[in-house]
Amino acid sequence: MKRENLIEARKSKGLTQYELADALSIAEITVRKIENGDRNPSTKSAMEFSRYFNLDIKVLFPDIFLPSFDTKGINDNSSTEEVTL
Repeated sequence: MKRENLIEARKSKGLTQYELADALSIAEITVRKIENGDRNPSTKSAMEFSRYFNLDIKVLFPDIFLPSFDTKGINDNSSTEEVTL
């Protein structure tokens, strides 16, 4: 999943991936992989991107903050069986 908001933020500043990487002191390939969604940023890197663009982390990386859904669910009315050994 491409991170369109991150790509747009970079392009709106007229930066190449190389220039952004240089500004954040990270490798260009790291920027490319993070933008393409092939890699998640570390907490530190995500905060640096956020500060650099003055945008909330959740705006730049919405896929990381997707709500988690419990697929099994818990049935409050379920009975428990007593097991004796």
